Parts: sequence; C-alpha cells; structure tokens
Amino acid sequence: MERIGGETQVLYADLRERLEAYEAMRSIASLPGEFTSKTIKGTLYHYFQTILPGGRTQIYIGPDSDTVSRLIAARSAAAEGNLADARMFQRLAAQITAGGGVPLPAEMARIVNRLADSGVFRVGGVLVGTVAYQVLGTHLGVAWANAARMTQDIDLAGDNHIAIAVPELSADVPAAIESLQMGFFPVPRLSHTEPSTSWAIRGKTLRVDLLTPARKGATAPVFIRRLNAAATPLKYLDYLIEKPIRAVMLAGTPCLVGVPQPARFALHKLILSQERDASAADKRRKDLIQAASLIALLQDERPGELDLARSDLLKRGVTWQKKLAAACAEARIEL
Repeated sequence: MERIGGETQVLYADLRERLEAYEAMRSIASLPGEFTSKTIKGTLYHYFQTILPGGRTQIYIGPDSDTVSRLIAARSAAAEGNLADARMFQRLAAQITAGGGVPLPAEMARIVNRLADSGVFRVGGVLVGTVAYQVLGTHLGVAWANAARMTQDIDLAGDNHIAIAVPELSADVPAAIESLQMGFFPVPRLSHTEPSTSWAIRGKTLRVDLLTPARKGATAPVFIRRLNAAATPLKYLDYLIEKPIRAVMLAGTPCLVGVPQPARFALHKLILSQERDASAADKRRKDLIQAASLIALLQDERPGELDLARSDLLKRGVTWQKKLAAACAEARIEL
C-alpha cells in the first residue's frame, strides 16, 4: 500500500463533510426533473415530473396559486445551487484522485451511485467485500495494491434488525438496479421457489449480491423489507455490519456510502478466510492479504479500534476464537 499525502487527506475530509451536509439537506431541488401542469375542469394543477428508481413519476404539487409559484421559483434557484455543489464534489474528487486516491471503476461507481441516490445507505445498507475495502483505503489515507482491490462484485448487506430513526424510510434495490438500464437480470437460485438475491449482466462478470446475517442456521433467502429485496443469509455477517461508518466512494461523481468499521472488516476477513474451501483458494488468499494490510495500518495508527473489535469478536465464542487464531497463524499476523 502507498500513503496518500496529507494535503489530499485534508481534501478527502472536506469532501466527506460537504457530502454529509448535502445528504442532510436533500429536497425536491436535488431531484432531476421539471415542473409540468395540467388543466382539469378549468383549474390549473402543477406537478413535478422526475425519474425515480421505479420509473418516471409525477409528484403532485397543488392547484395554481401564489404559494405554488413561489415554490417553483425557489426550486429553480435551489437546483442551480445543487448543480454547483455537484460540480464542486466532482472537482474535489478529481483532486483527491490526482493526489493518490483510487476511484472505483466507472461502471461499478454508476451502480453504487444509483443505490445511494435511491436511499439504500440511508436506510441501513452497508457495502461489504472488496468494494468496501477500496472505499476504506481512501478513508484511511492509503492506496491499496492492485491485486487486493480487484473485483467485479458489489456486495451489499442489509439487516431487518437495524434500528432506523425514521421507521417509514425505505429503498427499492431491484428498482434501482433496473433503472440503470445496464442489462441486469435476477440470477435464479437452485430452488425455483426461492427469490433471487443477486443480479448479473449477460456476457459480463459484473454482479450485485444482497446479503444478510444468518439467524439460527437459516439458509433460505430472507426478505429485507426496507430494501424491498431478498438477501442471502451468511454466518458472521452480523459482526461485520454492526455500527457501520459513513465514507466517500471516490469516483468521477462521488457519494457517501455505508461501510464496516475498518477493524471489524479486517478481523471478519480473517474469520471468512477459514470458511473458504479448496475451490476458493484465490478468495482465501485475497481475504488474508486484505486483512493483513488493514491490520498493519491499524496497529500503527488506530490500535485502540483494533483492540475493541478483537475483544468483541473473542466474546462471541470458542468457534470464533479458533478461526481467528488459525487465520492469524496462516497469515503470520500477530494481534
């Protein structure tokens, strides 16, 4: 890994802070679209026409009035401000990239951006896997080696047990993916009675997988109401996505995403490596490389976070302890 310069890290912190503020102030002015009107029985009614994940939508504003006219004028002014914000975010992202930050490939960034725009991360969605590893690299001020950050999978985790401050918030993962019009199709499962938990593009290796923590040994897909999609249950995932953080996905157009805490990500990779069988030797090796790189960085700069994550993991039982010890021995990692 290579360190990103201090000036570039300051730019990243500035971009993250600005994106946090932008997210908090999202409104109709943030939506692409335009006002339209209809005359019904002699009365003029106004609508806002936009494209949401589910398709083209008209949002009813109200009958013609001074209040509605002021709203339309205010939206036009605010939209100009949002456009200026977007250009500023893009400039900052370009500066961070020039300073050593590694952006997500354009095709993958487009998917993550659409998920972000659809509210997936605001309702508890968390990026996991190698995409999260790359996002964490820039967040921690490093650029990982190429081999450790290569992937064509976007792994998204969600949990029905995540507490959300505003209960009615929800997102629609299938609609968001479909709205990209990239040719994604639901990947059928072995059992035709089970809903798909993955999306792929014919002729490409690019894939989106939805995951969720396994409960009491369950293996059947679990429907995540907030995401309007089914997810594959996986062991040990609850530890990984507990108390995620917000970080910037660096791309031509950056956005805020949910990712695991760096220390939990590293230790989970060690546990996961011991779950791989002989047919997944390359993934096992990648798990250990990512874990070792993160742990080395955290031991130097954030040892307290690593200690807390390790203590929590060890409390989860003998199985966790044995897998952690075996992985550390295999990768020659001292915790």
